Amino acid sequence: MKFRFNIFLLVFISLLLRQTEVQGQQKLTVRISIPDSLSKEIRDGRMILMLSTKPSPEPRFSITDGPDTQLAFGKDVEDWKKGTAILFTGSEVGYPLSSLTEVPAGEYYLQALFHKYERCTLATGHKVIVPMDRGEGQQWNQAPGNIFSTPVKIKITGKQSERFEVTLQNRITAIAPPKDTDWIKHISIKSKLLSDFWGRDMYLGAHVLLPKDWAKHPDVRYPLAIYHGHFPHDFDGFRTTPADTTIPCVYSERFKLDCYNHIQENESYDFYKLWSGPDFPRVIAVEIQHPTPYYDDSYAVNSAAQGPWGDAITYELIPYIEKEFRGIGQGWARFMYGGSTGGWESLAAQVFYPDEYNGCFAACPDPIDFRAFTVVNIYEDENAYVLPSAFKKTERPGMRNYLGHVSCTLKEVCQREVVLGEKCRSGQQWDIWEATYSPMNEEGYPKRIWDRTTGKIDRKVAEYWRENYDLSYIMHRDWTVLGPKLRGKIRIYCGDMDNYYLNNAVYLTEERLEATKTPYYDGEVDYGDRAEHCWNGDHTQPNAISRLRYHRMFIPKWTKELVKTAPAGADLTSWRY
Repeated sequence: MKFRFNIFLLVFISLLLRQTEVQGQQKLTVRISIPDSLSKEIRDGRMILMLSTKPSPEPRFSITDGPDTQLAFGKDVEDWKKGTAILFTGSEVGYPLSSLTEVPAGEYYLQALFHKYERCTLATGHKVIVPMDRGEGQQWNQAPGNIFSTPVKIKITGKQSERFEVTLQNRITAIAPPKDTDWIKHISIKSKLLSDFWGRDMYLGAHVLLPKDWAKHPDVRYPLAIYHGHFPHDFDGFRTTPADTTIPCVYSERFKLDCYNHIQENESYDFYKLWSGPDFPRVIAVEIQHPTPYYDDSYAVNSAAQGPWGDAITYELIPYIEKEFRGIGQGWARFMYGGSTGGWESLAAQVFYPDEYNGCFAACPDPIDFRAFTVVNIYEDENAYVLPSAFKKTERPGMRNYLGHVSCTLKEVCQREVVLGEKCRSGQQWDIWEATYSPMNEEGYPKRIWDRTTGKIDRKVAEYWRENYDLSYIMHRDWTVLGPKLRGKIRIYCGDMDNYYLNNAVYLTEERLEATKTPYYDGEVDYGDRAEHCWNGDHTQPNAISRLRYHRMFIPKWTKELVKTAPAGADLTSWRY
């Protein structure tokens, strides 16, 4: 009897404690209303609620991976009905706190934003709801047409029940397109391949920098220098006037440099002087615009969930540019360069279209060997978030500085993306990797490589990634065919303290390339000592400067080496005036 009584007593105490815990849990509710004047802006999308302890910048510009991040909570809205308020009650996903119920007492600036989605019926028959780019490069907090509230200051007391209300009364306005100049032209074409896949009109764009005296030489055809990178509003790094020093200086926290905006403008002006000078190679330089519903660019390859972006760029956009601006129009006369995403794209396009391009300079590329998918081996690790251990859970890092100091974990980075958009719709880095490399799930969205809550890796998805997008593995697997086509065309650069651990994949790729035979790859792999993201092979300048010099670095280098790779009889003189 005494034993049974003790059991009952323990159960009673446990229930009492649980009841006390529930009663003491903070109940925070936020009601979001939409005025009739903006009701047409709402149907499907992601509602994001934000809290910041700082008056500036706005909360929508304060959600980051680093330790200074503020709070965000997200939920999907589908088929919204006019006059219906949207409630946040604590059940929504949050970052870095998992729930509104965890927000500590204090003063905050409260803001909500609605990120608009659109409905598409894909060529596969799947019906998906996704955010289409509207000229901003897939930035949820700057996308034209999104509506948001003016930040309001509130005080959370920590009592059991508190209620606040905000109204989405502001609309983000359209972004004016860049204007043509004598040097730079802007194009946009409808892609049949992509339009057929997405079931709606889809476009590709480019900013085209013309060589000196292009109009004076109507019979000359030029090589094409293709710069891959993130969504450029205009041709980046080209300015025909000196830096405007009347504009206030902007301090670069990343590089610890004051007036970095003036440095950038001066570098752009210096490039203009080189480009228009007597000795710079006369080529057509191109920066591509190819935002998808999942990111600010497509990664320049075909994929199951995003469609045939690689084919569209290579067989629709590039030939159009060459026809419009007198490019030579042959694979030997095209090369690619870029950093980070652009580094991966440059190498990937060279591997997947080896006859269409004649060289790549891939700086700080996104993971090119998935045995080192940043800090995860997706083929052998069971969990992406924690190191294997019987008794502890050591979380894997997400970002570091050149000294190795970690500012966030991989789990935290993925948690932020889930808040900004589920089903790979955040427009952020880890989501676009899945949107590019993964097969479709039954709904038509990309399959997860790992569970975003637990970190458990899906081995079948990993195998799909390896066979289709692991560039190191694909080159190794297919070297008998690819080797003769890629010889002398591959150049890879990375800092050995890359913030995102991208150098790990470069090490593994270099091992495979150095082991190649019949033929030897005959390219270049180089590392910057203690260099962070995105080092590009320049040992003479700090990263803050060399990252601004891609065009002036790689165009002369490629044209100098072109004599070795161009076919017999190729025109190597008419465009060298």
